[in-house]
Amino acid sequence: MDAEALKQLAAGVAIGFGTIGPGIGIGLIGAKAVEAMGRNPEATGIVQTNMILAIAFAESMGIFALVIALLLKFI
Repeated sequence: MDAEALKQLAAGVAIGFGTIGPGIGIGLIGAKAVEAMGRNPEATGIVQTNMILAIAFAESMGIFALVIALLLKFI
């Protein structure tokens, strides 16, 4: 394999593995938030605010993996 093929493979692996964790994390965050809102509807605003903040932090890890994959691909 030449260097270009290895760069393409590394970029694919980086984005593939780099988005598994945030995807699972966002799913768990959403599931637990809906469960909490179902158990205590009065706390919906607080739970929803914290859920959105946690999803943003989890998604930032996915975006970081995307940046690394793009750097591997084009540099």
